[in-house]
Amino acid sequence: MAKVALIEPKRSSTNFSSLFNNAFDFDQYQLCSDPSVKKVLKTNCDISINTDEYDWVILVGSEAVKYFTKLTKVVEYSGTVVNEKFIPVLNPSQLSFKPELKKPWEDAKDSIIKYVSGEVKLAVIDESIATGTQDTEVAKAWISNMIAAKPDYIALDSETSGLYPRNGHMIGISLSYTGKDGIYIDTDCFDEEIEMMLKYAFSSTKVIFHNAKFDMAFFEYHFGFEFPDFEDTMLLHYLIDENPGGHGLKQLSLKFTPYGDYEKPMYDWIDEYKRSNRLNQSNFSWDMIPFDIMKTYAAMDAVCTYLLYEKFSVVIERNSNLKRVYDEILIPGCRFLMEAQDNGVPFDPQRLLKSQSLMQEEIDAAINQLYEVEAVREFEKAQEKEFNPNSTVQLRSLLFDYIGLKPTGKETGTGAHSTDAEVLQLLGKEHDVPRYILNIRQKSKIKNTYLDKIIPQLDRDRRLRTNFNLHGTTSGRLSSSGKLNMQQLPRDNPIVKGCIRAKDGNKIVAMDLTTAEVYVAAKLAEDEALMDVFRSGGNFHSSIAKTVFKLPCDVDDVAELYGTQRQAAKAVTFGIMYGAGPSKISQQVTKDSGEYFSVSEAKAVIRDYFRTFHRLEKWIETNQKFIKKHGFIYSFFGRKRRLHEAKDDSSATPGQRNHSIRSGLNFLIQSTASDINLLGAIDTHKTIKQRNMKSRIFALVHDSILAEVPENEVEEYSAILTKFIQMDRGVSIPGAPIGCDFDVHDDYSLGKFEKMYGDYA
Repeated sequence: MAKVALIEPKRSSTNFSSLFNNAFDFDQYQLCSDPSVKKVLKTNCDISINTDEYDWVILVGSEAVKYFTKLTKVVEYSGTVVNEKFIPVLNPSQLSFKPELKKPWEDAKDSIIKYVSGEVKLAVIDESIATGTQDTEVAKAWISNMIAAKPDYIALDSETSGLYPRNGHMIGISLSYTGKDGIYIDTDCFDEEIEMMLKYAFSSTKVIFHNAKFDMAFFEYHFGFEFPDFEDTMLLHYLIDENPGGHGLKQLSLKFTPYGDYEKPMYDWIDEYKRSNRLNQSNFSWDMIPFDIMKTYAAMDAVCTYLLYEKFSVVIERNSNLKRVYDEILIPGCRFLMEAQDNGVPFDPQRLLKSQSLMQEEIDAAINQLYEVEAVREFEKAQEKEFNPNSTVQLRSLLFDYIGLKPTGKETGTGAHSTDAEVLQLLGKEHDVPRYILNIRQKSKIKNTYLDKIIPQLDRDRRLRTNFNLHGTTSGRLSSSGKLNMQQLPRDNPIVKGCIRAKDGNKIVAMDLTTAEVYVAAKLAEDEALMDVFRSGGNFHSSIAKTVFKLPCDVDDVAELYGTQRQAAKAVTFGIMYGAGPSKISQQVTKDSGEYFSVSEAKAVIRDYFRTFHRLEKWIETNQKFIKKHGFIYSFFGRKRRLHEAKDDSSATPGQRNHSIRSGLNFLIQSTASDINLLGAIDTHKTIKQRNMKSRIFALVHDSILAEVPENEVEEYSAILTKFIQMDRGVSIPGAPIGCDFDVHDDYSLGKFEKMYGDYA
């Protein structure tokens, strides 16, 4: 029987034997023997244990994991083997206030029991499983055997010197066609024959990637390889577990293959290399890693990708909803986004440089404005030093101790009074200083986060290539990452958007879906009264207000004559889909209309709203009940949202349960609207390629599709996009296609840049 030790941060009342189903015996230790210590730090640890005496050592919580392994990501490694015998696991004490961790804990527990019992053994990696070559003839022989075997599919991975094809080269490739072994081939040994062999293999056999969008971009850019039939284990897993952050190859290999943390020795080498050569992460690149260090772990990437595909594809094949999403949205979306990313965001370098100067001038003016405030001058005299607006400590002292503003109650993680944007906005109603500080922060962020960083990252064609991700949100909406997060461009200041500018002879064409989520809700609920509002045309929120309140005027006059009712209708329309109650509606209408709107008035509006749109109310209630009963829900297009906390028998608090139910309802609407937009963009992209048009979609931002379009193609492009956005995919209101709002301008600010700053060409 295996000898097991369990180490927790300090003595607790947790019955670990019971938690592990009394499946094995163990010796229990604590890092810290002092019960008065609240948070166990390394200096508090007085544990005495010889881990060599044990076959397995279970490390409970981040403190124990870090102490024995130096790892910091407990969730990522929970239930997996590290350094041959250590098994990190989440601290079960967290489950009472983080019920979302219950499933990871259960999975880790099952894994630990299997390791300790010997049911699962950690695989040993040797040359028979993972090999590498820098020899051209050896590589040819391996590839030739692969082609001769006529496998059903090939797992393929790449090692690159950069994150973008134009900014890096391919160091080597990894292949596996059995799942039992793999090879890493240094690209320095490639010759024309090898490239032709690989081109044939990839064009005639299904190829399995993990993050296909990344790898295919490098293979196509540097070698011209084509992949007519490909799969992506990252996207497959995203459909199995839609929560962001858990789709990396390393994480999934730890969880679903017997090879453990096979990359750790390589990362240990990297850490030591960076230390000894005094390099930070920005100065290090993967081509610094010697071939002999890289080969085993790179080859294992292909082996594990193969094994993950075997597991995940079976799960997806059994679920027709998820299979449809994968085949009809994610795989086409992967190809489309790869090409949209390659189109690049068109920036005007001259305008960027001018914008840097303009924003610095605004920052300087804002700082001068702050220093002219008498309270700041007096504070500096009292402190006998210049006030630094970037110092949180000084700012906290100025606002709360010196000026005497009352803290909002919001605190930082350390328990100090917060001075974040939300707090400064509230305090700005009482004093100029917090308002001026917020202004400085906002302008500095625009310059530092956007303008300063964009210029050095432009490619030679003056375009910036960044990432759009299919797997970054639970709803299915796209996320953006990399050189520039296009989903987080400043909204209130047009300076960054104004630098996204079409080249001569072209226009930026921005298409926005109009009231898309309400449209989707009306159709999903089959609420004829709400669908009639869309059919009637005109101002949507005014039409809603006229219908709900039976206002005695034309729709066009509602905004002027019945502004409060219009704001109330608007607040309820958006609020009900996100679970807003009377209190929230009261606050929102008061804020938007400028007139006090009581909670009782809000209750009456909600009542009248649902009397008018009763099918919508029934649809909401039906789906809420389904989510509470089953703990999941499917979107119209087949995406699955898992909501374990929503179930009545979950360990979640009522607040957590209600939040989970609201998230599910939001998902049904937001996911469907997002997929309408994505599918429309995919079909439009295909069509403009087929017609050999020069129009290029370069970004999807929230409900917008952005393209750079030659002036002589604007009309044709807009017609194509409208056609595919409004195509009836089963969620269209008869007689009222979803609204498409087009803006055509030289830059993405749509004229706001020039209005604020003038014309800087």
